[in-house]
Amino acid sequence: MLLNTVHLQLYSSIRHVYSEHLVHLSFFGLSPETIASQKSSQILLTPPDNLNTLQPFTRHIVAVGDLHGDLPNALRVLRFSKVIDNVGNWSGAVDFFVQTGDIIDRGDDTIKLFKLMEKLRSQAPKTGGVVISHLGNHEWMNAIGDWRYVYPSEIKTFGTVEARQRMISTGSIGRAWANNYTVASRLPLHPYLGPPNTPYPPSGPLSHAALSFVHGGLSPTYEALVPFPEKINELGTSLLRKLQRREQPPPHPPHPYPGLPPSATGEEHELYDANGPLWYRGWALEPEEKVCEDVEKVLKATGTRRMIMGHTPDFHNIVSRCNGKIIIIDTGISHAYGGVLSALSIHYTFTPVFDPENTGAKQIWLEREVVSALYEEHQEVIADEQRVVVGDFVA
Repeated sequence: MLLNTVHLQLYSSIRHVYSEHLVHLSFFGLSPETIASQKSSQILLTPPDNLNTLQPFTRHIVAVGDLHGDLPNALRVLRFSKVIDNVGNWSGAVDFFVQTGDIIDRGDDTIKLFKLMEKLRSQAPKTGGVVISHLGNHEWMNAIGDWRYVYPSEIKTFGTVEARQRMISTGSIGRAWANNYTVASRLPLHPYLGPPNTPYPPSGPLSHAALSFVHGGLSPTYEALVPFPEKINELGTSLLRKLQRREQPPPHPPHPYPGLPPSATGEEHELYDANGPLWYRGWALEPEEKVCEDVEKVLKATGTRRMIMGHTPDFHNIVSRCNGKIIIIDTGISHAYGGVLSALSIHYTFTPVFDPENTGAKQIWLEREVVSALYEEHQEVIADEQRVVVGDFVA
């Protein structure tokens, strides 16, 4: 067998400040990049019987940003990104669909959009899929009673102001927010790290093989960042409960701004302020040198490789900064903005390198992560990263 004669040169190196161990190997001078570009039959030979338990793993994630009341454009995006089929049902072509908030406001399709999300959430598990949903600053504004971006025509779809208040507090939309939506999420790329929102830190060379999602951004100076995402989501759950269970104030405008409930804690106020995860815009607006320095601190603390967020729109394209460590996916999908229709795609593969002399804790794996911006007529690769990892990752 060819691999029995291959001399494997292994040494540890550091890819990021969080000390992820990589292993570089030489297949007669072939680099990991060359290995990844070849078909498995050319480089990774058929394993012997005792290695048949090793199987390649793949995970496909699609994320979509702010939708703002526009069902037709949302359906167009979900179709070309293969989240849904031609009749609007879950396609089974993706493993995770992530939406980063701001479904509400600036358009009339609030009820229809939230019904769509719950339909997909119920359909996805039938093919092993998962829908992950986030509350954006506009969902929170509506929960507070700040209706500055609610159109009169949208209120009519609920019937009355009072009916709208009921639906987003104790009604179907409010219950969906309470049960199925969070402020932040941590999505592991590999199941070895557990299901979504498994607390960080795990241990081992895959510890940071995860993505963070949030609506606004995870500020480097936000004090409730860790443990991630537990702390943020605990605060979100507590604050939303207080807002939904209080007597609903008359909406602003025309009435005075109601603000957070008197019972809101200091941490809950910080969750909702400009430096909190719902409103923070620093990753989009600060200079490149500053954000590329700051992002390393946040990635290390959250146990992630990339931060993905919406909130700050670029009407021309998905924005990638610092080699794809910061990705901003709000492109003004709604007709209220007239931006470009877009989605983010992450294809992750984890492929065993078959070698009888390196098994168990010495097993070699080729990890590849391809991140692409999807548009209606084309797509662009944001990052294509490969790592060689050693360890026992068989469940």
